[in-house]
Amino acid sequence: MHSALLDKIRGIVGAESVLTGVELSPYVLEGRTPAAAVFPGSVEEVGALLALASDEGIAVIPWGGGTKIAIGAPPKRLGLVLGLRRLNRLLEHEPGDLTATAQAGITLDALQGRLAVRGQWLSLDPAFGEQATLGGILAANASGPRRHLYGTARDLLIGVTVVAADGLVVKGGGKVVKNVAGYDLPKLYIGSFGTLGIIVEATVKLRPRPDDDRLVLTCFERLKDCGQAVRLVLTSDLIPSAVELLDGEALRGVGLAPGVEAGGAVLLGFDGMREQVEWQCEEARRLLAGAGPVAQRVLEAEARDAAWRSVRELGGRVFPEAAAQLRLAVLPSQVAEVIEQAGAAAQRYGLRAAFGAHAAVGLVTAVLAGGGESAQPVIAALREWRELVRAAGGHAVLERAPLAVKEQVAVWDPPGAALRIMERIKTQLDPKGILNPGRFVGGI
Repeated sequence: MHSALLDKIRGIVGAESVLTGVELSPYVLEGRTPAAAVFPGSVEEVGALLALASDEGIAVIPWGGGTKIAIGAPPKRLGLVLGLRRLNRLLEHEPGDLTATAQAGITLDALQGRLAVRGQWLSLDPAFGEQATLGGILAANASGPRRHLYGTARDLLIGVTVVAADGLVVKGGGKVVKNVAGYDLPKLYIGSFGTLGIIVEATVKLRPRPDDDRLVLTCFERLKDCGQAVRLVLTSDLIPSAVELLDGEALRGVGLAPGVEAGGAVLLGFDGMREQVEWQCEEARRLLAGAGPVAQRVLEAEARDAAWRSVRELGGRVFPEAAAQLRLAVLPSQVAEVIEQAGAAAQRYGLRAAFGAHAAVGLVTAVLAGGGESAQPVIAALREWRELVRAAGGHAVLERAPLAVKEQVAVWDPPGAALRIMERIKTQLDPKGILNPGRFVGGI
């Protein structure tokens, strides 16, 4: 990037908000270094930067907290990293309406802290809340264990402000829950990974903070028993906020089964009024006691928070030397069986594997470790996992892997006939292809 263009960028945001040279090391992506990282301080500055990038044909990589930046194919080209950390304000909070509007660069923990002052919260709990930003969470459609009861970002987003590829500021939705006029534009940007526009502000639905919050941890000798326990819970009168399943490797890796030899565990979250939570915890313990557990515990306060944090951050905790992470989506009834089959496949290649699942919605995080100097065992295991999931009617996304693996294992499943529609949308909203080029499904 020539110096005259850098001077224009500095003129928009200020020289102190532009990084170049060795300062770019945190923003190296798949072995490629951007020409610059720029941090606008207003929506207008974001618009001016994208207008300039569009005119010059410069690729732009939106960057929130960076917690999901590894998801995606290696970029076709890398120009500017556009970071949103300066757009970090809570703009409006209407406690009576249970809504809030915030800038996209505010971290989840910071937002929750501001909302907690008025006894409310945003019912999203993805990993690394101290780092993940509101805009990044929406762009990646990130969520955590509590999605079982409270849903995902798609269920909580009311309105959004996006800066389009040409710098135009676009608003969709509104600031009230009962907003039904026109196209549901906000949903288009959920899970788009910054390929259609840059989210700069969002209005979300809130909930009152619960009076009580507990976690029931039940360990079983066999993974099959965990699957049966989940079925018992889902056919009971219980209303858990989270239904998680961990295999034995994951359970040991996050330190939730000290002194217990277990093939897996079921974690149930309950929150709400104290009397209701107490009854549900006791009923859950009674119900699962009949399935033959080897241990049961109820966790509260700091112990509960630490356990949930470990579960959410499973991929980075269970294996310090993790070689790859795959997200699998199957029918809830298939979770335990798929985990067992995938674990056996990893063993055949001399690898270690750990699995955690949002068991009631069929989403499995699968982590691989081992392989030594050669990437071939990891590549072979990932390919077998993907075929296993596709044979079960599901799909998979390679969330994290070295570049040598990504060059041989596709990040995304083949999109099929939907690709034609996705390409037309991309062409309409980003005709020059400058936003996160080549990283999304089908090379979009």
